[in-house]
Formats: sequence, C-alpha cells, structure tokens
Amino acid sequence: MTGKDIPKLEEAHAGIPQGTRINVTFLAGEDLGMRLAAARAVKRLGFVPVPHISARRLPSRAHLEEFLSGLAEDGTAENVFVVGGDPARPEGPYEDALSVIRTGLLQHYGVRHIGVSGYPEGHPAISDNTLWSALTDKSAALGAGRLAGDVITQFGFDADPVLGWLEAARARGVRLPVRVGVPGPAGVRRLLGYATRFGVATSASVARKYGFSLTNLVGTTGPDRFLDALAERYDPGRHGIVKVHFYTFGGLRTTSEWVARFRERGQLG
Repeated sequence: MTGKDIPKLEEAHAGIPQGTRINVTFLAGEDLGMRLAAARAVKRLGFVPVPHISARRLPSRAHLEEFLSGLAEDGTAENVFVVGGDPARPEGPYEDALSVIRTGLLQHYGVRHIGVSGYPEGHPAISDNTLWSALTDKSAALGAGRLAGDVITQFGFDADPVLGWLEAARARGVRLPVRVGVPGPAGVRRLLGYATRFGVATSASVARKYGFSLTNLVGTTGPDRFLDALAERYDPGRHGIVKVHFYTFGGLRTTSEWVARFRERGQLG
C-alpha cells in the first residue's frame, strides 16, 4: 500500500487474515507523516506493517533517524524493507540499501527483520553482476548483524526465470527466505504498463503462459497459472524457503478477495 491507501486498507481489511505482512511504500510524493500514519493504520487493523526505506531518497542521516524514531515511537519499527530506490543519483549520503543497513541505525531503533529486493529477470538499469553482488552482500550483512530477513522479488509473469533465479541464489549462499513477487489481479493494460516500467518480460509466449494476449488488452487477469506453475515445480531442497508477496497495484480489496477464493480451492497455503 501507499501512504494514501489507508481508506482502501480499511475497506479491504475484513478479508485479509490477521497478522498478514503489509508493505508501506516510500514514494517521492509522500511525506514523513503520511508514511508513519499508514504504518500505524496497518498495525491498528491487526496486520504487520513493513515500512519501506528508499536509500536514494533519503536526503540525510538525520532524515533516516527521524523516520526510524517515528516508527519506534509508534511501535511499527520491527519490520522494514530497504531498497535502493528510483533516483538515478542519491539525494543524500546513501547509495544503496546496503549502505543503510551498514549504518547500524536500524537495530538501534528496534528493527529486527529486514527485507531486501531480488530481481529474477534483472533490472533495466543495473547489471546482473552488480545485482548478485548486492544480494550476497546484503545477505551477509544481515547475518553479521544477527538480523532476520527475507528477499522480496520483483513481480513477473513467468515461473521459469523465478525458479532458475532461486536455484542460482541458493548456489551463491543466499539462505534467506524468498517471497516471490506475484501480480495481483488487474487489468491487462495496467499490468503491461507496470511490466514495461520495471523491465519485466512480456513476450507473446510469456503472455500465453500467464493467460493473457498481447493483441487483446481488454479485461482482467489473475496469477492462477503462474502460482500453479511455481507450486508444481517447487523443490524445497533446491529452492529453499519460498513464500509469496502480492503486488496489489492499488487494488487491495480486489487482491484480498482473489486470494481468499484461491485459498478456498486449496491452492494457497
């Protein structure tokens, strides 16, 4: 959810299991008050808030401390997700997520669990070698700091690169649980727009696997086939601990209702 999505969360909360982890984004157009209010709303409604910290959007160490202090005062600091962020150039002293983790400030303000990002299909602006180095370094830093953590991957439409990436991550010594990014049900045109923005593959063959057509952008599609393919080929010995993370694209209620129906069919544990 974003800082503006509190009304949407209140509308959807009855259909979301208590204790669900809900990420709160760190968008450029939102201020400290909005981010803190969103995290408080998540906690008030019985969920686990996971506030994002966008390293490159932090103008100073003082700003980071102000955010962490506010979370600590509200009792919403235990879980965070640290990401490099979108700006081409850092707006302050932090180049990437690792530089924030290495400050030691997170533990100081009560953070106990840190999520970091993973990119099964790569990143449009970062080389694969850099991505792998960043992931292994962050994994090692969490271990050195005796911090729990997990990896949340970018969403995708094809299970093949996800499963291959999981094996490659385990081969590189990354033992953190992975939450595979899953697109919530949304309009095909909207999904393709997000995919283009984040460098997610949308070839004709991938589209057919997922269940939509690039020549017919009308209608809505859900991730049934994607999740079925993951479940069918998932091997704990090769892939490690794997869960899912739903990207709602603003549709909190739509996604929660879809998940409930999918779970009723016994397809989601």
